[in-house]
Amino acid sequence: MTVPHAMMEASLGARTSSRATRRGSQAQGVALVRDRWRLSFEARLLVIVTATLLAFGLATLYSASAYVATQMDQPSWFFLGKQLTGVAAGVVGFAILAKFDTEQLRAWAWPIMGLSILALLVTVLPGMPRSISPMIGGSRRFLLGGSIQPSEFAKLSLVLWTAMLIVKKGGEDGLRRLSKGLMPFMVILGVLSLIVALQPDLSVAIFYALVMSIMLFTAGARIGHFVLLGVMAIPIVWSEIHRLEYVMRRLMGFAGSADAASGVNHQLQQSLIAVGSGGIFGVGFGQGRQQLGFLPLPYNDFIGSNVGEEWGFVGVAALILLYWCWGWLGFRIAKMARTPFQQLTAIGLTVTMVITAFLHLGVVIGLLPTTGLTLPFISYGRSNILLSLLLTGILVNIGSHRERVIGERATNPLAG
Repeated sequence: MTVPHAMMEASLGARTSSRATRRGSQAQGVALVRDRWRLSFEARLLVIVTATLLAFGLATLYSASAYVATQMDQPSWFFLGKQLTGVAAGVVGFAILAKFDTEQLRAWAWPIMGLSILALLVTVLPGMPRSISPMIGGSRRFLLGGSIQPSEFAKLSLVLWTAMLIVKKGGEDGLRRLSKGLMPFMVILGVLSLIVALQPDLSVAIFYALVMSIMLFTAGARIGHFVLLGVMAIPIVWSEIHRLEYVMRRLMGFAGSADAASGVNHQLQQSLIAVGSGGIFGVGFGQGRQQLGFLPLPYNDFIGSNVGEEWGFVGVAALILLYWCWGWLGFRIAKMARTPFQQLTAIGLTVTMVITAFLHLGVVIGLLPTTGLTLPFISYGRSNILLSLLLTGILVNIGSHRERVIGERATNPLAG
């Protein structure tokens, strides 16, 4: 009796083990099959260029801000430490958006635009507490004590919304008529521009118009309509320039007819001294003198002058080359985009990044009037660094394709 009983137990155990083995095999099979995004060559190279800009930017920021921080009775790495919090948030956002199908952002374009307009309105509404919308540098452009700048994130909203509406209208055919084609774009652009002009920040308002115009022109809008709208906008822009004294002073300073020792002209003059003293190879990292109280905001609006002084012509040329590579890769990614919405989004994001960078560099070397635009990945500002990394994450996703991975490679994140 004991032998059959033992045999029965052995048989039952074998069947149980067999079922467990099959379940384990099935579970293993499920675990070894997954979908993932595979980066193209352009996307991989874009990540490398971005990492290079980011590393160089953090080093430059420390050099440009250390003296200012000590004058504020703060440690020399005060601004660098705050910037690193923005980098940490940006890297997380980059990782998420690089694996998130950009096409799904098309359905979110209106909600994102609505949130951007609401955030911008909070900055200009009268009676808002200083803790929510503080006055910094004579303007109200920030929220929550200066940690968030809504006008920066509105750049992303503008690109996504413009791409969405162009596709919804059917591309070139839907943009041929002024009333039903371009007018809806002008309404949203007018709302955004009006709010940022009230902050006041006229340069960002003009930047919005420039980015949207390039996207619309790329999609097939008529050049005659742009000329007509531009002529109609001249009186409005001119009246705003006269209303905002600082804008007129910047323009007059650029023309060389204002007092070079006052206001923004002093800032431009010191920037030119910094760039000129850098020569070919610069004075050396951390050896610049203009950030020792001579140049206002050396770590933000004019951080490009620090590059020119400490790294010289070679440093500025290398920086221009990096931004050129970023832009070239962005347009390459746009060319291979999977859908029209992603193609337009890639064009808008690339234009946003490249124009911002070259406008900043044009200002610090005296080729353009002072605009107050930051240098992507380099200038101090958590909103600036976060936005730059988010834009890159979206572009990386557009430059990737979804593939199904089977086998051991499915659990190896480094497998090619």
